[in-house]
Amino acid sequence: MAETYTDESRIEQPAGGEEGFLTDRRVRWIGIAMAGLFTASVLFFLLLILTQFVDYNLLVTIIPQFVEALLLVLEIILISGALSLTFGVLVGLGRVSQTSFTQSIATLYVEFFRGTPLLFQLFVVYLGVPALWTSGQFPIENWSYAAAIIGLTLNHTAYIGEAVKGGINSVAEGQTEAARSLGMSYIDSMRFVILPQAWRNALAAIGNDLVILVKDTSLLTVLAIPELISVFRNVNSATFDAWTPIVVVSVAYLVITVPLGKLVRTMETRSMWGTER
Repeated sequence: MAETYTDESRIEQPAGGEEGFLTDRRVRWIGIAMAGLFTASVLFFLLLILTQFVDYNLLVTIIPQFVEALLLVLEIILISGALSLTFGVLVGLGRVSQTSFTQSIATLYVEFFRGTPLLFQLFVVYLGVPALWTSGQFPIENWSYAAAIIGLTLNHTAYIGEAVKGGINSVAEGQTEAARSLGMSYIDSMRFVILPQAWRNALAAIGNDLVILVKDTSLLTVLAIPELISVFRNVNSATFDAWTPIVVVSVAYLVITVPLGKLVRTMETRSMWGTER
């Protein structure tokens, strides 16, 4: 059996027997220095904005408008998020269906809504659907609100469906075979064996999509929805003050996204029972 060896004499050593410049210790301290510099710059910029450019008298006046807009955004997020999760699971199951027709329809749905901009889809729902009726015959009065929920749901269902599909595909095939060998039907094996594991695998992607859903509500300003960006534009056009409403909008979005991200991380941790963390 041939012997294997390493010719250490051929390994190049730094001149003079010294270590190179990018040692682990130096890279670590360079990273700390860059992170510290970035943090200091951001804090300085925030302090400058809060002390020099924010009108606190105006801030007190506009807060009620933004609170009302925030509640509306939360309502749209809850409805669209729940619908997207429900239909996303169905689309994900369709993507892994053993029936070629079902799989093809689910694939076409995903390709369309992932391949076209959300803004375009909102316009299709908001302007295109009423155009199917003769002028003045469209039955829904507050169509902008319904169009916002429909557009966001259709778009994010496609992304959640892909996350569910990826979660299902990441489950070992032996799991399905074991479930079927115990006498379970395809539906029961999916329900009790595959989907619980797929949910755990897809949870990070689903949580990320829900955070994106929160930010996508900013596009609803084009549908005349009085959400946060619409209120910002109204305040800015009336007062010519940019930074005061900008601060309020940023805080309002963070009030939603930060707890949502924390919730997703908590769910990920709790879903890891029985596995090495």
